[in-house]
Amino acid sequence: MISMKPYDLIVIGSGAGGLTAAFTALGFGKRVLIVEKDRSGGECTWSGCVPSKALINQAKDIHTARKYADFPIDTSAILERVRAVSEHVYEEETPEVLQKAGAEYVNGFARFISPSRIEVGDRTYEGKKFVLATGSSPFAPPIPGLDQVDYLTNENFFQQAVLPASIIVLGGGPIGIELAQAMNRLGVQVTVVEMMPEILSREEPEFSVLIRQRLSAEGVRFELGTKAVGVEKTPAGVRLNTEQNGETGSLEAANLMVAIGRAPNVKGMGLEDIGVNIDKGVEVNQHLQSSVKTIYACGDVAGPYLLSHMANFQGKLAAMNAILPINRAVDYRHVAWVTFTDPEFARAGLTEQEARERHGDSIRVYRYDFAKLDRAKTKAGDTGLIKLITSSRGKVLGAHIIAERAGELIAEVQVLKTLNLNFGKLQKVIHPYPTYADSLRQLSQQVFLDNILKHPVVSFLRSFGKRKKQTSE
Repeated sequence: MISMKPYDLIVIGSGAGGLTAAFTALGFGKRVLIVEKDRSGGECTWSGCVPSKALINQAKDIHTARKYADFPIDTSAILERVRAVSEHVYEEETPEVLQKAGAEYVNGFARFISPSRIEVGDRTYEGKKFVLATGSSPFAPPIPGLDQVDYLTNENFFQQAVLPASIIVLGGGPIGIELAQAMNRLGVQVTVVEMMPEILSREEPEFSVLIRQRLSAEGVRFELGTKAVGVEKTPAGVRLNTEQNGETGSLEAANLMVAIGRAPNVKGMGLEDIGVNIDKGVEVNQHLQSSVKTIYACGDVAGPYLLSHMANFQGKLAAMNAILPINRAVDYRHVAWVTFTDPEFARAGLTEQEARERHGDSIRVYRYDFAKLDRAKTKAGDTGLIKLITSSRGKVLGAHIIAERAGELIAEVQVLKTLNLNFGKLQKVIHPYPTYADSLRQLSQQVFLDNILKHPVVSFLRSFGKRKKQTSE
């Protein structure tokens, strides 16, 4: 059965990118169909951002409380509360809410039969344009024996009845590290196995070390430079066979969690049959348009950044390009993200090495230690560090922050970076005292002073003054 009238936009997937695309098109008065194979809300609501942060917050509360008293931890109750948070967020994303906003909603798996038609069950829907927002799934590495054990990923982690007594976390990226710290704080014996020499290997190296040291101090065990070569069931759980520096070994725990990457959800949709180019995901141009002109893509299925806020950013742009006559190019110069450990680790822009490779040694690098910050002094054990990389004139190239609420602090840096403002201008903005944000104001004073001292005229006068002084002596 074919729907009577073509939709202006059919959005496949209802996660962060899909919902944004749909609401954008609805805002322009377009007729929109949303197709979702599971529950609306996507990974962020059910197995990503929302439940992980809910777990992290509960683990932080318990970690703080256990500094003053020892007590048993009911992980069953904790996981129930985590799921309740997801359900609460879902209240604003239900099919009824989407339909009330003006969208039509169909639950089922979509398969393309032409560049303008899809099949969902026994029905066919026609659309003028499409936005693919099908997301990604946990990548299962080809480790012998892995398919013989009931391992965890972020997709099934939050559906557990209780947390295991011990666990091996395979992967030292953001997902693995966030959950490793949370589980450790909730009484789970955690071992992180990472093939690279350091966790969070794509981040500023000195900051990755600080995060690992913090988690180690809390009790998380790390096996770095270690490759997983096999998995076996044991009476008590699982055994992970490893290889490190040419030597074999093994680790045992009650369960195993795999967190080493994501794979785009493109299978079974008939995309390649209609000419959509697929590489690591759906290949898109600068307008987020695929090789088939009626089909756009956003979020994890398109990449390159597998982040909910980037899916949101792309979803809006993809929808506008699909339904409006003016195409807007996607701009990735100002990407930022946060790893929600305690303390948080936030980043915007380039690392120091990346900045030197692109801009040479003319860059300026600043550091601010929270040992100098009065707000941090008011809380025992509160630490933090900011590393700011600017151009020779003080424009932000990159920023890295480890601190309480670093994710909020990086937003202020993002404003300056995105608007191409000199970081030294921030020193003119009144910041409340005592706050964590005052660290940025203090850091901007250093940049402001250097802006003056490194000005060509000032540099010449200072150099001339020094030569004159040396001559007179």
